Amino acid sequence: MLISQIKTEAGDMAVVARELGGEARIVKGAESVYRLAMQAASEGKSLKDVVLSFGFANVIDLIQVRDEKRFLPPITHSDPAHLHLTGTGLTHLGSAATRDAMHKKTSEAAEETLTDSMKMFKMGLEGGKPKAGEKGVQPEWFYKGNGTQAVSPEQPLTSPSFALDGGEEPEMAGIYVIGEDGTPFRVGFAVSNEFSDHVTERINYLYLAHSKLRQASFGPEIRIGAPPEDIRGTSRIRRGDQVIFEKPFLSGEANMSHTFANLEYHHFKYELFRQPGEVHVHMFGTATLSFAEGVKPEPGDVFEIEAPDFGLALRNPLKTADEQPVSVRIL
Repeated sequence: MLISQIKTEAGDMAVVARELGGEARIVKGAESVYRLAMQAASEGKSLKDVVLSFGFANVIDLIQVRDEKRFLPPITHSDPAHLHLTGTGLTHLGSAATRDAMHKKTSEAAEETLTDSMKMFKMGLEGGKPKAGEKGVQPEWFYKGNGTQAVSPEQPLTSPSFALDGGEEPEMAGIYVIGEDGTPFRVGFAVSNEFSDHVTERINYLYLAHSKLRQASFGPEIRIGAPPEDIRGTSRIRRGDQVIFEKPFLSGEANMSHTFANLEYHHFKYELFRQPGEVHVHMFGTATLSFAEGVKPEPGDVFEIEAPDFGLALRNPLKTADEQPVSVRIL
């Protein structure tokens, strides 16, 4: 089942659900995906069963919703401070090559000298898929922001004025709510654009944290339940009527050096991230970047990321923010 949130023609929020390839319908009486997920968690039911218990109303044309830019993020929190955007990198087979090139020091004397990126990638290959009952190696981890940085599908991803680059990262995102007893519950998976500043990151690996403090978009739909082992999609950039970049991307555990369970454990092992009632959107990394192909996105370009098993494509134009002077005042 695929589930999403839209703005109705009257301006209200509605929850929409459908089976892949089927008609989309309003979920009757559903306040939000968040409320449905929290109800499922508290009642010990599957989210699909809770959705079915509400029943369905009128059919919705999701293409029309998309074209009218009425998609909302597929999960939200009434207080954006309680939604967390986080992620992990160097988790996919093939993901190390670009990062290694970005971070390799030109002054290294020996060809066999490994960058920190390659060392971490090797750690994942050797210990990212632990046996049942064992704990695997922890991955690279980063923070992107809270719900104020979550951008709706079709809306602009805005690069700050001080950024050196605004580039896409096509990734799968796990969507989670934290139950009242502190238990993390996975709602499902969605396509995401883990928007980043790769030029800043390339200056120095220690700038990774700065490069990730950017907006992100995910959706438009969440696929409920377990993901396929082998996820295949396409990442492209449109400039006017032309496609200036197009490349397949792979995800799913068949194409990863870590299991989803291992990555989830190393995120939620921190009590900080198990606060009841909160929402987490955790992005799992990629091996495909237009930046690695020498592409420099420009304002007005449209990022388009699609994986057919996860519903409609995620599309966002690029925008650059005006400079905003910041000063600290003394009280």
